[in-house]
Amino acid sequence: MVSPNPAWGGLVDELERAYDDAVVYADREGDDVLYRGDCRLLANGWLELPSGRLLSPDAVHHVDPGP
Repeated sequence: MVSPNPAWGGLVDELERAYDDAVVYADREGDDVLYRGDCRLLANGWLELPSGRLLSPDAVHHVDPGP
C-alpha cells in the first residue's frame, strides 16, 4: 500500500522561501549580480524566477533579501 501523503509533505514547504525584491549574486564580493526582483528558493536549492526560469545552486553565491 502506498501512502497518499508523501514523506516530505510539509517539510518541503518549510524549506522553501519566497523573496520580494531580492538581489542574487554570483560571487562573494557582490560584483556579479545575476538577478534583481522577486524569486523563490526551492527546497532542492534551485532559485525560481517569476518567468519560470531556474538558477542553479552552483551559479548562485548568495541572495540578499529586499526590505
